[in-house]
Formats: sequence, structure tokens, C-alpha cells
Amino acid sequence: MSEHYYSKRTEAKSDEKTWSFTLRGNKLSFTTDHAVFSKSEVDFGSRVLIESFAFNDLEGPVLDLGCGYGPIGLSLAKERQDRQVVMVDVNERALELAKKNARQNGIENVTIKPSDRFSNLQGETFATILTNPPIRAGKKVVHSMFEEAEESLLPEGELWVVIQKKQGAPSSKDKLEELFGEVEIVTKNKGYYILKAKKV
Repeated sequence: MSEHYYSKRTEAKSDEKTWSFTLRGNKLSFTTDHAVFSKSEVDFGSRVLIESFAFNDLEGPVLDLGCGYGPIGLSLAKERQDRQVVMVDVNERALELAKKNARQNGIENVTIKPSDRFSNLQGETFATILTNPPIRAGKKVVHSMFEEAEESLLPEGELWVVIQKKQGAPSSKDKLEELFGEVEIVTKNKGYYILKAKKV
């Protein structure tokens, strides 16, 4: 089987690099490595999602689904230290980097753990879920992530998704409209759509 950033383990040789990036007005330090998604800088889609996101007033944790080395979850946790952020990924190397990045940025209001989608989140519910889904894993995987997200949200909870138009934003919006009561396009930027689906 070929190796992807959404694979559990990697045989790629480690070569860590550390660099800084400003997100939501906070300068953060990130250590990245081979075999993780967008290792050279925070990818454009995630940046649009991070900067477009607005916290809701619902009590409950925030979930970064498919967190990689942590830019989405850590940037939100840094801004709102009164909110608990759960970060999960299937990629073991990415999770170790996310933990390192939390430490080196002094972020303590996070729980970082392995989970293949929602497999290790049984019984947990969230006020908000954010994801930059692994499009290369295929539409079936991405749509099942949406289905499991809907089941794991509290009433009035929100799912925020970033997806490129050419990689299926219209069909993703259709799927979300099947599952949720409300879906809106929050913003479009250079072909990237930010979709917000509210559980009503």
C-alpha cells in the first residue's frame, strides 16, 4: 500500500524543521517533518478556514478532525484559552509533532490523541468540529466524516469544512445539506470554499 499523510505510520526518514507563522494575530512556532501534510508552511486552505472561523456560544469542546501537526486546533486554543480543544489524527508522526507544537507555544488547553476519524471518540460530543478533509482518501471517506461529525455534534453545534471547488466543494455542500438543517458558504477565496453546517 502506498504511503500518504493520512497513513498511520511512515517509513520516511525524519528531518524536522521549525518555522513561525502568524494565525489569528498570534505568532506561533511549528515543527514539521516529512510525511505530514503541508510541512513547509500552513497550507492556504487551512489558513482560510482558521481566519474565517468564528466561535459559537455553545458550551462544549472544539474538535480539530485530522489535525496534522496542529495549525488549526493550536491557533484556536491559543486565542481562546477558556475553550478546550480536542485534536485527532491517524498519522502518528503528525500527532507527536502536534504535541511538540503545543508545548513550544505554551498551549495547555488541548487534548491530542490518535483516532481514525471518530474511532477513538466514541461517546464524546462537541460544540464545534473543524476539518480540512483528506480529499485524496476519496469522496466516500470524506462523506463518512461528515456523517460521523453530525452524530458527534451537540444540538446547535457547527461543522466547519474547507474544500476546493475543483475537489468537490459543490458535492460536499449537497451532502452537508442532506445531513444538517443549515449550510452556508462562509467565504470563497481562490477556489477554496469555507462551509459551515449547523445541527438543528
